[in-house]
Amino acid sequence: MKDLLQHAQHIVILTHMAPDGDAMGSSLALWNWINAAEPQCKRAGSVSVHVIVPNAFPAFFNWMPGADRVHVYEKESAACNDLIAAADLFLCTDFNDPKRIGPVGEKMIANPCPKILIDHHLMDEGVKRLADEGFWTEVHSHPEASSACEIVYKLLLKEERINAAELQCTRAKGTCITEAVASCIYTGLMTDTGNFSYNSTRAELYDIIAALLRAGVRKDVIYDAVFNQYSEHRVRLTGYALYRKMRIYPDYHLALITLSADELEQYHYQVGDTEGLVNMPLQISGIYYSVFMREERAKPGTPKSRIRISFRSQGDRPVNIWANEVFHGGGHANASGGELFGTIGQAVRLFERTFPQYIKK
Repeated sequence: MKDLLQHAQHIVILTHMAPDGDAMGSSLALWNWINAAEPQCKRAGSVSVHVIVPNAFPAFFNWMPGADRVHVYEKESAACNDLIAAADLFLCTDFNDPKRIGPVGEKMIANPCPKILIDHHLMDEGVKRLADEGFWTEVHSHPEASSACEIVYKLLLKEERINAAELQCTRAKGTCITEAVASCIYTGLMTDTGNFSYNSTRAELYDIIAALLRAGVRKDVIYDAVFNQYSEHRVRLTGYALYRKMRIYPDYHLALITLSADELEQYHYQVGDTEGLVNMPLQISGIYYSVFMREERAKPGTPKSRIRISFRSQGDRPVNIWANEVFHGGGHANASGGELFGTIGQAVRLFERTFPQYIKK
């Protein structure tokens, strides 16, 4: 990876559709690191580096260093196509299947240059086959990691396993973990663990957090920027979703929330307004599983709406197998995603037909 970075002149960083905190954090951490001002991070010759996301990211990530330089493919596809075609190195973060980046994936596949994968999701058989066939030049896949940002951090320290003593020397070593890089990484760690409420039991994760704090991260400021800058419409939508649209299946300790495209429009939905909604039913005593379905209206030329589905669970109750086998998705044991092309009603019927097979009573 170091050798590829040293020789690349046109680097493109890619992440998945509907970018979340880990997608934005891992991609912008790499962008800031490559553009870092420290002498030890300077490279010979000029280099261009661009972050391309398939579609818009939530406004509460606008504060992140470099967010104003991110290219959104849906809004500027021609310019993005030129950047992708000219790339001599791809850094791909927080996804392992080109299908997860939509039309961007097709353009990336057409460019034969090296591709580095940095991800923490389980690989299904199709993705494993892709990796075995050499699609990725280099693979850093660690499903045990809390987030792609955790892997990025370790890679930037030139190690994939680190201990507390080494972390305490981070600044003395003269690494390029600047405040900007550290803030992006912390954002991914925080958001992909539900503010450290799941996928966050390993002690080394907190060693990393301590090192990021020493690098200048202002964690309370980041929390406020991500979780306390919501619009009035979002708060009202949340209330409606919980009061009117939440179903409880008490025998299975399960909750389901659904929101149609019409309902989202009624509350002036903006990208990111339902982020975290799936976690809220888990606050109910006796509820250990939560599923949220959100309808994206069919686009012109597309016959069916896309139903995006989020899964959450607590403890030794995996949902990733359910998400993978039924809803063509996957993820971590306690936090996964999937999708279905059709109607909300079809998604709910499939959900109700299958959950008894995958849920512990």
